[in-house]
Amino acid sequence: MWYFDRLDRARPEPAGLRRKVAIFGGLSVIPVLLIGWMMSELVGSSAPAEGTQAAAWYTAFVGAAIPEELCKIGVVYWLVWRRPEFDERMDGIVYATRAGLGFALVENILYLLGQVDMTGFIVTWILRALLAVPGHALWTGLMGYMAARRRFDGKGLGLLGGYLLAVFLHGMYDVALFLNGPLEASGQESVARALLAVPLVVIIMSWIIIKRMARTALALDDADAARTRT
Repeated sequence: MWYFDRLDRARPEPAGLRRKVAIFGGLSVIPVLLIGWMMSELVGSSAPAEGTQAAAWYTAFVGAAIPEELCKIGVVYWLVWRRPEFDERMDGIVYATRAGLGFALVENILYLLGQVDMTGFIVTWILRALLAVPGHALWTGLMGYMAARRRFDGKGLGLLGGYLLAVFLHGMYDVALFLNGPLEASGQESVARALLAVPLVVIIMSWIIIKRMARTALALDDADAARTRT
């Protein structure tokens, strides 16, 4: 949060509104869980059997990426999209990353509470701090940027395109991890180990994308501000 606030330090967003977005980002875990429960009830026995590769793909995209990215960006749209404070392209990144990090905080607590020993707790804590937490900020942030570019400039993929890209990156991150068990069970240990590099690659790619987006947003916002002063 500090990092993205620092990028926006020339014309910062109201602190209270930033906190509100982060809090509701955390609360967006609730509708994600409800959607997951409803999907489970709807699909029922038609869902892929646990421990299979099909189940890994299903869980990564249908169980995680699709509802999580929808609920996180929904917080931004609901809370700030129509507010006068949302008046620059960079604001899309600032508010969206806040929502993503609020979600990541609550999700992390749930994951850590599910660990049965201290080793699992520490490993989960470290891996999620290095990969999953930045991932949630980056994926939601790129949605916020793309929505803002379409709003202010009429360019880019817009909210829907940003959502689809976020779902793709998030889903590929998750499926690479979820496939490990089924692949190892079928004797494909080398493939399973190779897939462990995918989450790191996804995070690096997402980081490069969001940094370029932030540079573009700041340059365009600064130009608009300069024209307003003159």
